[in-house]
Amino acid sequence: MLANKTAVVTGSTSGIGLAIAKAMAREGANIVINGFGDAGAIEKERSGIEREFGVKCVYSGADMTKPDEISAMIADAEKEFGAVDVLVNNAGIQHVSPIDEFPVEKWDQIIAINLSSSFHTIRAALPGMKRKGWGRIINTASAHALVASPFKSAYVAAKHGIAGLTKTVALEVAQQKITVNAICPGYVWTPLVEAQIPDTMKARNMTEEQVKRDVLLAAQPTKEFVTVDQVAAMAIFLCSNAASSITGTMLQMDGGWTAQ
Repeated sequence: MLANKTAVVTGSTSGIGLAIAKAMAREGANIVINGFGDAGAIEKERSGIEREFGVKCVYSGADMTKPDEISAMIADAEKEFGAVDVLVNNAGIQHVSPIDEFPVEKWDQIIAINLSSSFHTIRAALPGMKRKGWGRIINTASAHALVASPFKSAYVAAKHGIAGLTKTVALEVAQQKITVNAICPGYVWTPLVEAQIPDTMKARNMTEEQVKRDVLLAAQPTKEFVTVDQVAAMAIFLCSNAASSITGTMLQMDGGWTAQ
């Protein structure tokens, strides 16, 4: 389905982003992966994608807090592959703290990575999509793009911002065969979710199991974590012709969380 196309997936060295990158490679897309982590582990994933799926995969270490590096990543992808056909904005970090104790530098970092980076990638990639007359922009949002939880002021603000950005860009390019959508998962078991458990334990004075049961899954009626493969499958669907009329939407994958 994506043969001869190129997908840039930010925050794709692990978790949801890596699952999306692999799913798109399986469909024939060349891939640009991006993110931080152990260099050896990243190279193992990069080369593994090429070997398993028979596509070309390159790694960009662009820092999602730096607009110049983001622009260079998109320009390099266009130089390498001719175009960026699919852009997946998935990079994200989290910090859990009461707002009156929330570190200012953490607020700035979360807004930069979880929200502003998507502005910069979209701004850089759209001209090429317009020239080709086709494009798919997929933003990894969250149920927190639609509802709030305590102690996550920066994350919730950023994800609400992603919802607004998604709708705005979708309207701007609605007649140019470019769709822009956001996937809004509930809790997905990823390194990001796992990493916030200690802070949540401290903030709420709970055990790890209590955090999983009474915080993370409390609002999900299914009482199950969403899987990275389920999110990746939704991203693939959004790239299909069947999804060409779906744009400007927040697609909930939250086990019924936001139905309540």
